Amino acid sequence: MNHSGTVTLETERLILRRFTPDDAEDMYRNWAASEEVTRFLTWEPYKSIDEVKGYIQYCIDEYQKPDNYNWIIEYKEVKEVIGSISVILIREDIAACEVGYCMSDRFWGRGIMPEALSEVIRFLFEEVGMNRIQATHDARNPNSGRVMEKCGMKVEGVMRQASRNNQGVCDSVMRAILKEESFYS
Repeated sequence: MNHSGTVTLETERLILRRFTPDDAEDMYRNWAASEEVTRFLTWEPYKSIDEVKGYIQYCIDEYQKPDNYNWIIEYKEVKEVIGSISVILIREDIAACEVGYCMSDRFWGRGIMPEALSEVIRFLFEEVGMNRIQATHDARNPNSGRVMEKCGMKVEGVMRQASRNNQGVCDSVMRAILKEESFYS
């Protein structure tokens, strides 16, 4: 594996980059404090901008690790950060990882998250050398599954009552894509 850490990635509409302290207000306002955005996530909405600042500092500190991949999503059209996408688990022994993401509900339905996830998938296959990229979503959250599907991730199964989020215990849908199935093989 060729770990390079969180490098800046760019698409037609997005800049995926490292968190900075200046992102705190946008993050708090656009998604971190939102009950709707965090509905199917494992972390509670943030209660204050100071909590967001603490999280951002944690992210900045973690960037020193070469296998840390944690991007904030900047939407060029509005010049604001509107979400994040990251690698949440790496299996070096099989060149695999799991990704997770969230984004402001004001921007849902515009193809922004599939654009971000596609670029991260490309980077992880082409630059890092991953062979498998997986993600899970609550079975009651089919919109997240559609994001994964648009990026070529196939359903591998449903793990019954295998996860917990802000809705409680839930069925978790596992999706994945292999390098050989992607445009990047």
